[in-house]
Amino acid sequence: MTLFRRSLAHLVLSSLLSIAACLIYNAVYCKAFELDFSSVLNASGIIGANVFAALLMGTAYYLLERFNKQKLQGWLNLFIALLSFASIVGVFGMQLPLTIESPELFPGLAVPMHFFPALAFFSVAPFFRAVKN
Repeated sequence: MTLFRRSLAHLVLSSLLSIAACLIYNAVYCKAFELDFSSVLNASGIIGANVFAALLMGTAYYLLERFNKQKLQGWLNLFIALLSFASIVGVFGMQLPLTIESPELFPGLAVPMHFFPALAFFSVAPFFRAVKN
């Protein structure tokens, strides 16, 4: 399998896993607390954010391998983790519409979802590493 195909398969699989995890978590969380945040966080937004995150991570990993810089992979992983942490700042600063019931529970829904793309990407990465002879 070529480098491009392997990288593409990696990002597609990790994106699908992350989307599934986010949608399931969203359904379980909203059902458990009898909430509806669909006006702020809906399925299309979840899918778009996960695909975007997977594209960024997949492109970065592809470039590391393409230019034979795999030794920088640890730094890239650290950078991805830091970006995941930094992205939650927006959740806490978000102004929800006044019509939303229990807005204090929104961070409990949205914050974990910011880590699902990196978790899925790192989880399937060993299956897509280049085999060295």
